Amino acid sequence: MAGLAKGLAIVEAFTAHRSQLTVTDAAKATGITPAAARRCLLTLRELGYLQQDGGYFRPTPRMMRLGAAYLEAAGLPSLAQPFVLAARDELTESVSVAVYEDGSALIVARAEVQRIVNTGVRLGAQMPAYASASGRVLLTGLSEAELESYLESCTPVRTTPNTLMTIPEIRSRIELARVEGVAFTNEELELGVRSMAVPVTDSSGAVRAAMTASTFTARASIDEMRGKFLPVLRRQAEGLSRML
Repeated sequence: MAGLAKGLAIVEAFTAHRSQLTVTDAAKATGITPAAARRCLLTLRELGYLQQDGGYFRPTPRMMRLGAAYLEAAGLPSLAQPFVLAARDELTESVSVAVYEDGSALIVARAEVQRIVNTGVRLGAQMPAYASASGRVLLTGLSEAELESYLESCTPVRTTPNTLMTIPEIRSRIELARVEGVAFTNEELELGVRSMAVPVTDSSGAVRAAMTASTFTARASIDEMRGKFLPVLRRQAEGLSRML
């Protein structure tokens, strides 16, 4: 079982912003020894879940099978997809639904707008909660104790000049999302990309997920997103909420 746990830790180390790993990277990300990390990476390669290019290991399409059973069986992704598609068609922008997963926003439903260049987020991707619009909305659903625990362990990583790097700044954005019922990011995870997220709640009012629309900075300002995106996202999120 120890070997299985190490292998799963390696699989979980791959994220949208860490799409390839060396042995050293894998060891640091999982806390296991380099020798154990190397054995796990080579085993996953032999099983067809990873491909190797020199010292780098990358997931193969077969890796998606590991999450396919969840995405097919879980109720939320299936329920969310019609609302995500409707929001995408109305906004002509990519829309997704994410749930909170161990400090990250995990994309469980996604509708991509067809353009030559897209925003790069894919189904199954994980984004840091502190730096993503969906993550900040999801963090509003934690209890005060859970949020404090998250913030105490949070170590921000700068991915753009706009990434928030202090806990007081991050806490302020989470509280603003709680008060306004919407969160924005402005080139904080990726240059040239803005995002807006609203909560999806269940019948008790608890935050179950976040619905997010992303666009390029050249296509809409934050004010324009408030005027055009927010009513659509709220309407579709409310429709999904009534299903939960």
